[in-house]
Amino acid sequence: MSFNSEVLLSRLAKLQESRPRRYIVAFSGGMDSSVLLHALAASANAHQTPIVAIHINHGLHEDAPVWEAHCRRVAGDLDVPFFSQTVGVDDKSGLGLEATARLARYDAFRDIVEEDDWLLSAHHEDDQAETLLLNLMRGSGLAGLAGIGALQPFARGMLARPLLGVSGQSIKTYAEQQGLRWIDDPSNLDTRFDRNFLRRDVIPVLAERWPGVAQRLGKSAELASEASELLIDLARLDLATIATGTLPDKLDIEGLKSLSEKRQRNLLRHAVRQCGLPPAPATRLKQITQELIPAREDAQPLVDWPGAEVRRYRNHLYLLADVSDETVLAATTLKADGAWTDLGSGSGQMRLEAGVDGGIDGLAVEDGLALRFRQGGEEFCPAGRNRTHKLKKLLQEDGVVPWMRQRIPLLYSGDRLVAVGDLWVAAEASKTNGYGIHWRNRPALH
Repeated sequence: MSFNSEVLLSRLAKLQESRPRRYIVAFSGGMDSSVLLHALAASANAHQTPIVAIHINHGLHEDAPVWEAHCRRVAGDLDVPFFSQTVGVDDKSGLGLEATARLARYDAFRDIVEEDDWLLSAHHEDDQAETLLLNLMRGSGLAGLAGIGALQPFARGMLARPLLGVSGQSIKTYAEQQGLRWIDDPSNLDTRFDRNFLRRDVIPVLAERWPGVAQRLGKSAELASEASELLIDLARLDLATIATGTLPDKLDIEGLKSLSEKRQRNLLRHAVRQCGLPPAPATRLKQITQELIPAREDAQPLVDWPGAEVRRYRNHLYLLADVSDETVLAATTLKADGAWTDLGSGSGQMRLEAGVDGGIDGLAVEDGLALRFRQGGEEFCPAGRNRTHKLKKLLQEDGVVPWMRQRIPLLYSGDRLVAVGDLWVAAEASKTNGYGIHWRNRPALH
């Protein structure tokens, strides 16, 4: 199919039920994202949604500053606001450079996407074919064979891929007709990377034998997606009786035991996805169903994979982000301006809310509140009590799960501990018309 700005508008309209607050274009400067940004800007009067271009600088190539400058110029020429963010890529993560860079990129996007924003990615029909073949080689299940989704929740907004179903050739034709200039990343020629190997050496051979192979694979992905959606529907039905909160990060063990192992794994796959955690390898899902769920009630076993962990405590299973980095709150300050402060991966966001009975005295928050983790030995007198207690004992009495006792942010005014997360305000700092603590997307504490 040919591609133009009208086609883009039509594909966006099919995806959305209401108009997004902003379109945030993931702008690498390559041909695909250049076409997406150009077509979106060309139709700005029609869709009337603010556009922002975001460039992630991985710093992996010596020309990275030149590429960033190019993207800035292109966005400026299109009269589109432009932001760039540099990220670190840990090439010793064990995941491979491609996967590690992708994780770093999307972590940066999560910090940028706000309520009702849409992050737009330029993945197209050829990318879908490559993804399907990659997932086949990895032994993926139906969710993997469904390939790239056109629309899915992301951070506080949505991630949309409006070019899926548009061929790479149509995108190239548009770029040439519009006289666009783009970056050719030399790493795209390196067939040591799996995706490049498929693109350059495998798919052309398949296309000689089966013309239109990308479209055929895209159709297979669509059918796999339909089957995957049925499994998601089943998982939702099962979760309705097993999850204990709005977020499925705490699951009832007895409810899980009432399901077959296959349904347990299906439910867990969906719950992990709903919690925004990295997908669990099949081996880890088996460990959970065969070791964690049948474990003794007094056991505290753990199954983890990069970016996530699953724990059992008493009669529940807990799904949470890997929170091993104890420095995440270093130099973090909560101010009285009502702005959200991110607490790190999987820990949610926190803000102060004025006009709350029993909140923190306004004098204590004038210079902001420093957020710290427990170091041990803290003492605290919550409002409503008349004596000081060891904080460790208070957390135990309240039934806070063991691993979160070290992860609850402590709020300090100078050297005074004035609040413990959103659980308690100190008696000495509590006022009738004070500042309440709102902790959004809070991990399960009990």
